[in-house]
Amino acid sequence: MQSNTISIKQFFQYFKIALSGKEQEFTSGSIRRAVFMLSIPMILEMLMESIFAIVDILYVSQVSVNAVATIGLTESVITLVYAVAIGLSMAATAVVARRVGEKDLKGASQATVQVLFLGVLIAVIISVIGILYPKEILKIMGAEPDLIAEGYGYTKILLGGNITIMLLFLINAVFRGAGNASIAMWTLILSNGLNIILDPMFIFGFGPIPAYGVEGAAIATTIGRGTAVVFQLFVLFYGYSKIKIKVKDLVLRIGVMLNLVKVSLGGIGQFLIGTSSWVFLMRIMSEFGSEVLAGYTIAIRVMMFTIMPAWGMSNAAATLVGQNLGAKKPDRAEASVWKTGKYNAWFMGLVSVIYLVFAPQIVGLFNSTPSVVKYGSLCLRIIAAGYIFYGYGMTVIQSFNGAGDTKTPTYINFICFWMFQLPFAYLAAITFDFGPVGVFWAITLAEVLIAIIGIIWFKKGKWKTVNV
Repeated sequence: MQSNTISIKQFFQYFKIALSGKEQEFTSGSIRRAVFMLSIPMILEMLMESIFAIVDILYVSQVSVNAVATIGLTESVITLVYAVAIGLSMAATAVVARRVGEKDLKGASQATVQVLFLGVLIAVIISVIGILYPKEILKIMGAEPDLIAEGYGYTKILLGGNITIMLLFLINAVFRGAGNASIAMWTLILSNGLNIILDPMFIFGFGPIPAYGVEGAAIATTIGRGTAVVFQLFVLFYGYSKIKIKVKDLVLRIGVMLNLVKVSLGGIGQFLIGTSSWVFLMRIMSEFGSEVLAGYTIAIRVMMFTIMPAWGMSNAAATLVGQNLGAKKPDRAEASVWKTGKYNAWFMGLVSVIYLVFAPQIVGLFNSTPSVVKYGSLCLRIIAAGYIFYGYGMTVIQSFNGAGDTKTPTYINFICFWMFQLPFAYLAAITFDFGPVGVFWAITLAEVLIAIIGIIWFKKGKWKTVNV
């Protein structure tokens, strides 16, 4: 792996090792090998996350339009759960990676326990609200009475069982921080596999199982995620993960918990700033009619599927930064980021070429309406123009998070999304009458700006001095 080229046979050998999770030392040896061993399972994990959403929509779209709308509205609410879960998971990865790098596995286990306590506490509060007020939640989101009548069961089950979402995120973040990325990957494969099998059984009925309609999708998803969480807990208590928890470790440690909360606030802020900006962009796009909006939506869905592998590689950089800072090797941490960023940029550059050449054909697979294809392919091509920057920007931002510096990405997101992207999109699309193209360029330029500011900030090196 030290040489610039490897044979196909060697590649598959390393690939097999990466999937098995046998490689667990990332603070010494070849950086390239470390990036590869962490990236492969993390990329596959992110792809599993993408498939989850696609499968649900695929089956539910056969039920009714209301059923699809119910999923959309409920997911808008569940975004708040994701915000907390992602914020806490960033903190979990950073703290666990740092402790593992310091060879303080006891400290890593203690942090894991506090993460679980926090996750359960927040999930219980959300569950109570979801179980008691599902109809009211859908009504607030603007649902019509017939949609509420058909879909409130889905909302009730998904929000009521949100503890499965919360713990799945958090425990996988712990595994990633510890360098056990393959366990996180297999967890998602188990969860997704069950969801794919159970979805049609509970939606359309199977043998003694009645047809629950859209409610069945929530039941299948919750069972799939719940089973995966049981598997995660089994590994934590009895498995071969670096992080091991014993019953005696289940003690409340306020100091450790407050530290996690402090680090997670930046992560929650990042996610909320990012998602709220997408909501506002969607609102601007709705001014141009449903066909333009459909093209934009298809393009964004296609983009998200290819961004997931890049996101997985960025997560690898976060783990390498945390562990190497813990091992008192800041220069190796920095070198890991530049190397991962380069690989990410190559991947995103390759994807951008495919989008630039085949955008109409790709969008046409989802919808053949001429105006949908026109604006969808235009969106893909313009956003793809900034993909190489996006590859570097994503890696650098996740590296800050891996160091426990979740505040810096929050500031960068605030500047680039709220102070630049949204005003630019509105002025270009509405005020100066560039239409949808104004929004597309706002997205691309904001991502380029994130990369530039992120790299400048990263080079200053203050992230190396953050204590978690």
